[in-house]
Order: sequence, then C-alpha cells, then structure tokens
Amino acid sequence: MRKEIDIRQLVRHQPLFQELDDSQIARLMLGVREIRAEKGTDLFRRGDACDGMYVMVFGRCKLFVTSAQGSEKVIEIVHAGQSFGEAVMFLRRPYPLSAQLLEDSMVLHVSEKVISDAIEQDPAFARHLLAGLSLRLHTFVQDVERYSIENPLQRVAGYLLELTNDPQAEHFTVTLPVNKNLIASRLSLAPETFSRVLHQLMDAGFLSVDGKDITVSNPSGMLMFAQTSTRGRG
Repeated sequence: MRKEIDIRQLVRHQPLFQELDDSQIARLMLGVREIRAEKGTDLFRRGDACDGMYVMVFGRCKLFVTSAQGSEKVIEIVHAGQSFGEAVMFLRRPYPLSAQLLEDSMVLHVSEKVISDAIEQDPAFARHLLAGLSLRLHTFVQDVERYSIENPLQRVAGYLLELTNDPQAEHFTVTLPVNKNLIASRLSLAPETFSRVLHQLMDAGFLSVDGKDITVSNPSGMLMFAQTSTRGRG
C-alpha cells in the first residue's frame, strides 16, 4: 500500500529548511520532486550531470565508487532524514560517485535553481547549508584519519559505538543497519577481515552476535583491547 506523506511538512521539518518562512517554503516546493523506487535502483551514476540535491525520506542509499577492476568502495550510507549531493551541485560538475538504493525508498530531489534562490534570499539558509557541508567534510577527514591510522579492531569497535545512542553505557545492543559486506567496505576492510574482527571481539568477551543484533559489553574495555591488540593489525 502506498504510504501517503505530506511533502510540504516533510520539507519544512528538514534541518536544512526549517528556518525558511512560509513564502520561502512555497517557492522551494516548486523545485521539489518526489521519487519512490525499489531496492537496487540507481539514483545517479558517476559521471551523470548534477542538477540538484537529494533528501532521504525513508529507506537507505549507498554512495560508492567502482574501480576499473569492478571492485566497489562504499563512501557513505545515507539514512532517512539525511541529504546528499549538495557539494557537487554547487560545483556544477558531474557526480564523482554513484548512488543506489539499499531498500525500497522515498527520496526528494530539490533542484539547484530553488536552492540558489533560497541562498540569495535568506542568509540563515546559507549558513545552515554551509554548516551541513562543513560537518560532512569533517566526517570525511575523520574517516581518512581513521583508515590511515587505526587497525581493523579499532575501526569496527568505533563503528559499533557510533551506532548506539548511549556510548557511555556499559552494556548495549545495536542492530547493523545494512549487510556486513557494505559495512566492511565503508570501513575500508575486506569482508573476511570484518568477520574475523567480530569473532576476535566475541572471543575476547566483548560481543555477542545474533544475526544483525550485536550486544556490546564493557565498550571502554573493548576500545582498549582494540588499541593494544596486535592481532587487529592485519
């Protein structure tokens, strides 16, 4: 059954657009297009022209690049409420990566023209957009640092902590949002390395795994173990 959604209210409650007044929202809506598509649908491919940005309403999307040999590297997994494509939109260059839906999803495409008009009319909107782009850049810099310095155990332990709403808890359960191969690619690990690290943490008593549900015990001890263990450096 098709899920009915008030697109205008959805746009209004996006962090990027919540400072706009009614007249600005009305103008923005002229450039908003609803996309409902099935799992596996490509929103765009590397090299396609970029004419706007996207907002995930529900579902998930992976942003990835593919090497000449056909291997895939996941750059980011986009969840409901998040946006993507803003930076390339302003560069007016083709997409440097591809976007594919991981689930049946609903996405909003917001045209470059209405975004540019909103920036010219509202400095607060421009600040929100810059803040979002800066946060994404900061995240990418953290990723580069993590993958250059941290061993596989540290990457996996850190990722599990990112999934919880209470990283200070001494015991919590998280659900892997996507399959393990995608997570491994996101962490710049081979799938077999990701599985091996999970088993290492299980053998050390820090994890129990039930399908996609992972229960973490003593997260601070897990991080210390990951940092000091020489087994996680392969």
